[in-house]
Amino acid sequence: MFSSLSERLQEIFRRLRGKGRLSEADVDAALREVRLAFLEADVNYLVVKDFIARVRARAVGKEILESLTPAQQVIKIVHEELTTIMGRAEAKLDRAAVPPSTVMLVGLQGSGKTTTAGKLGLYLRKQGRGVLLVAADLRRPAAVKQLQVLGEDIGLPVYVGTARDPVAVCREGVAEAGRRGLDYVLLDTAGRLHVDEELMAELEEIKAAVRPVEILLVADAMTGQDAVNVAKTFHERLGLTGAILTKLDSDTRGGAALSIRAVTGAPIKFAGVGEKLEQFEVFHPERIAARILGMGDVLSLIEQAQRTLDQKKARTVLTHLRRDEYTLEDFLTQLQEMRKMGPFDQLLAMLPGGMAKGLKGLRFDEKEFVHLEAIIRSMTPDERRRPQIIDGSRRRRIARGSGTTVQQVNRLLQQFEESKRLMRQLTEASRFGRGGRFPFGL
Repeated sequence: MFSSLSERLQEIFRRLRGKGRLSEADVDAALREVRLAFLEADVNYLVVKDFIARVRARAVGKEILESLTPAQQVIKIVHEELTTIMGRAEAKLDRAAVPPSTVMLVGLQGSGKTTTAGKLGLYLRKQGRGVLLVAADLRRPAAVKQLQVLGEDIGLPVYVGTARDPVAVCREGVAEAGRRGLDYVLLDTAGRLHVDEELMAELEEIKAAVRPVEILLVADAMTGQDAVNVAKTFHERLGLTGAILTKLDSDTRGGAALSIRAVTGAPIKFAGVGEKLEQFEVFHPERIAARILGMGDVLSLIEQAQRTLDQKKARTVLTHLRRDEYTLEDFLTQLQEMRKMGPFDQLLAMLPGGMAKGLKGLRFDEKEFVHLEAIIRSMTPDERRRPQIIDGSRRRRIARGSGTTVQQVNRLLQQFEESKRLMRQLTEASRFGRGGRFPFGL
């Protein structure tokens, strides 16, 4: 997420910190580089211009330049202004005074509306809400069937009308949700390859017929500036109440996320951060700004772990760590649990930059995990509990038994040590967000 932009900004501020005392010229030089980094990240040029002006106005004051840590003060200002661009605080999903609350999902074809309908439905169901999905995309072949399959996968009902008129289908779907006493009805509307009058007229008719509490634009974050232009057009015709960014995990630039709110005034409410239906999260502007600047996002990591991991297993692992009884069996449990949370690179991206850099040796993919599991299972119980006894001959035997090499066995033992260090660091970091309570065994 935002890797290119993040790396550029972190390098700019690393050089700024190296100067110690700052002059107005130093700040201007750094902001010129920031401006270029933002433009290369496909951020709207008007947004960039306004951002740089606001940061400069705050950063060149006497109290900043003459402070003991001027570079840190400038970075703090950049973080605050980045957060402001994206909306300051999370924007919650609105609710109708009398249920059901109707949510229209709109956007271009290929933006991921149908999948997002399933993700949002699953998110709301986990919040204890009753949800009905309505298949209102009658133009794209197999769109209705796709939504039905998603509904089956996540255990949500899908309304499929008999009419060929999407306005009638939406009206009937809302009525059906009311009869069932459900909280939310999500309308998966049709899209086009580009914005056209026919599409907008159809969506305006649906809006007039069902009076939704939310009209959310589903925008592909990877389209960058084009996503912003699409958002502006939809907002002018429909009055968007918010946006959902898809493929945010694949976007190395960040232009859409940093521009949509500023250009349309509509907040980003959710983000898709992976292909799985569970990889869907509330958009927290302050946390995203911190990730971009390499400050990490330990709170989101903790929340994700609490939703995903087996807390009983986590407590057991942590107990062993505190008693200095952490073993390779605990390490295997960790790996199995972390697989539930998604790609390991995404997890490390939530850690502060310095911490993440020190843990590069702990990276692994799915194929490597299979090898790690085979190596640990080829050890004797005593070797798993006391890895320090694994000498050269034992390593050769373990490699033969697991179908791997001695080098791979050595690498696993190194990762085991890295894992212990990571757990201690995360335990320390979590004190800032959870009062010293660390809820999972990573």
